[in-house]
Amino acid sequence: MTLPYQTRAALVLLPWVMIVAACGGPPADDAKGGGNKPVTITLLTHDSFAVSDDVLAAFTEATGIKVTLLQGGDAGTVVNQAILTQGAPQADVLFGVDSTFVSRALREDLFVAYEAAGSENIPADLVLDPKHRVTSIDYGDVCVNYDKAYFAAAGLPVPSTLQDLVDPRYRNLLVVENPATSSPGLAFLFATIDEFGEKGWQAYWKALADNGVEVSAGWEEAYYGSFSGGGTSEGTRPLVVSYGSSPTAEVVFADPPVDAAPTGVLARTCYRQVEGAGILAGTKHYREAGALIDFLLSLPFQEDVPLSMFVVPVNPAAVLPAVFVANRTEPTGVYDLPAATIDRKREEWIQAWTNIMVR
Repeated sequence: MTLPYQTRAALVLLPWVMIVAACGGPPADDAKGGGNKPVTITLLTHDSFAVSDDVLAAFTEATGIKVTLLQGGDAGTVVNQAILTQGAPQADVLFGVDSTFVSRALREDLFVAYEAAGSENIPADLVLDPKHRVTSIDYGDVCVNYDKAYFAAAGLPVPSTLQDLVDPRYRNLLVVENPATSSPGLAFLFATIDEFGEKGWQAYWKALADNGVEVSAGWEEAYYGSFSGGGTSEGTRPLVVSYGSSPTAEVVFADPPVDAAPTGVLARTCYRQVEGAGILAGTKHYREAGALIDFLLSLPFQEDVPLSMFVVPVNPAAVLPAVFVANRTEPTGVYDLPAATIDRKREEWIQAWTNIMVR
């Protein structure tokens, strides 16, 4: 006999629910909602957050906890919003803080510690915070994507490296995101710093500016507004900072169906971006928020994210869908800056970038 999906997911979640009820050391002001009264918690996240309805429903069925989504723009904007409302948070849990913004969030004491069930299985190189204030949930590679049809029609060779992007042949073809407001934009800035070093990255960005690079506030504006290769885009630029898994999304959502993605990935331009979630300081629902963090690491959610958000789950036991594996581009090495360096230099780099690009 095959159990309904929600029942199977509830059974998977039940051990974590029991753990939370038994031992999650909450702050003194934690409120359970009183007796058996249902509790609703709020999840603050970016606009790209997605989860299948039946998966989220299974969490509520297993725990009795309802989740309200509060989506606030790009990941960088969401973190900034949480900082501005610190002490009186708009939500109980924040999902979407990543390796480009986590140092700032931790420095601002946005989160309270919670050791999620299953966190011991997260690979060491994907752990965002060993003190468990932020729990890693997924990762993706921020890479330059390209519109295959444009380059074929124009007879232009597809660029392959960051250095290629300043070639005059690619003038006015690239759109990037603002690193002050966008996590992929910040990841791309970090990639250029890793590649060209402290002595060379600013000259590189001046060359990009001279070559007509366009800057958008966030990923959605860049990919769906300016990029020519997105399935619903009316843009004119065939190069965009996006993700290594973006071609998978183009295949999954294509109407009519396609055999191959219309977009490709420059595999030598990628920066690894780990995304996590944390319980916001000031929540009155610590235990329930902890149950939600556990859920985000559980197999029902982890196996949903590849085709909901087109990222890779951190849970090693999660099985990736075949279409995701077939169309995702594995990077040829990844750029990656030490967290301590990011923490020390991040604001200085963003200000230097702003001085160059905001004219």
